[in-house]
Amino acid sequence: MTNNAHWMNRDLKSVWHPCTQMKDHEWLPMIPIKRGQGVWLEDFDGNRYLDTVSSWWVNIFGHANPAINQRIKDQLDTLEHVILSGFTHQPVIELSERLTAITPEGLGHCFYADNGSSATEVAMKMSFHYWQNHGQHRKTRFLSLQNGYHGETLGALAVSHVGLYRDTYQPLLLDVESVPSPDCFGLPRDEWEAHCRSMFAHMEAALEHGRDELCAVIVEPLVQCAGGMRMYHPVYLELLREACTRHSVHLIFDEIAVGFGRTGTLFAAEQAGVSPDFLCLSKALTAGYLPLSVVLTTDEVYDAFYDDYAALKAFLHSHSYTGNPLACSAALATLDLFAQDDVIANNRQLAEHMRERSEAFRDHPHVGDVRQHGMIVAIEMVKDKATLEPYPFEERRGLAVFQHGLSRGVLLRPLGNVIYWMPPYVVTLEEIDLIADVTREGLKAATGV
Repeated sequence: MTNNAHWMNRDLKSVWHPCTQMKDHEWLPMIPIKRGQGVWLEDFDGNRYLDTVSSWWVNIFGHANPAINQRIKDQLDTLEHVILSGFTHQPVIELSERLTAITPEGLGHCFYADNGSSATEVAMKMSFHYWQNHGQHRKTRFLSLQNGYHGETLGALAVSHVGLYRDTYQPLLLDVESVPSPDCFGLPRDEWEAHCRSMFAHMEAALEHGRDELCAVIVEPLVQCAGGMRMYHPVYLELLREACTRHSVHLIFDEIAVGFGRTGTLFAAEQAGVSPDFLCLSKALTAGYLPLSVVLTTDEVYDAFYDDYAALKAFLHSHSYTGNPLACSAALATLDLFAQDDVIANNRQLAEHMRERSEAFRDHPHVGDVRQHGMIVAIEMVKDKATLEPYPFEERRGLAVFQHGLSRGVLLRPLGNVIYWMPPYVVTLEEIDLIADVTREGLKAATGV
């Protein structure tokens, strides 16, 4: 028995994996990972895999980054955790100060949780509670985009609209209105803006009709990641900010997956030149080291909860590990790397190389779309290029890409029929070339062409 097989067998007896049909592993080998270094993962048999998906979009500065490692080690010798109610600590204070300084203007207060779904829940509850504290008791509903995804706890799932995750739990969910997504699937880049302006009519109508009952609109700025990396133009966010202000409805930006440089700017909101009322961050916040999320909001929202104890206006949402010092230290080290190394400028060079290599896939007879925002590239396989008819999901074409990638030492984990590249920012041009070459081979394995 190989070392991999030993650990795989032990795993399958006791671990239930996320987003996985466990029966698949009767024939699809589990990959036990022993160590990571930079963009590479290594299993117990010595095989290496280029982490093209940043280990679920979190690892931005490579595995075992020495600067982040050291910051966590130093913190571990001082304070590992303390209750954040009535107590505080240096890392959470410094992190809050730095986040309010680098995020879009007007976001002056940070509320912490420990994962993206929890951040969504915090923002939703905070928005609802704000309106209750202001006596607007009819405001109880939320509005979101179709194909959007904001997490899998019940509140977050209610404002998500990817059926694969949501449909089973529909009877448990809040009644949330959704409007068609402005995603630009299949359109040339020079048509994106006009398309998004046109699609905004659906949002405008929903806001006009529901303004008295709506707490907030929640969107993923620029990229609907779990919904197949569908993308849209920043003008939609400009229009949305103006409309939400005009209709007195909060705006929640879920930048959990797209924040910290993924779309070409530090935060996607910058490309529209707007600020939300709530900004949800997680994933890359700690560069993939430890669970942490944060909701940033405005002084106006904060002040709505600031009152004498007897008024019962306080926001009582809490998590045991809120603002954990080790996680905050990892986040501070992450921000240090952004400050020290002109990461965004370097990413532009990497993104341009990703664009050059991915453009070649447009001519493939079973590629319906190639799209990109910054350090995210998506290549969507289709059954019919002319009509953009998708392959049936039961055929699992993406799985063929995944299996071929592993055989060539590249971790490509498609979303259905969508192959995507979302590598750590320390990837090299040569490693991008390897990703592109293996993607072409994977397409052939999946489509026969």
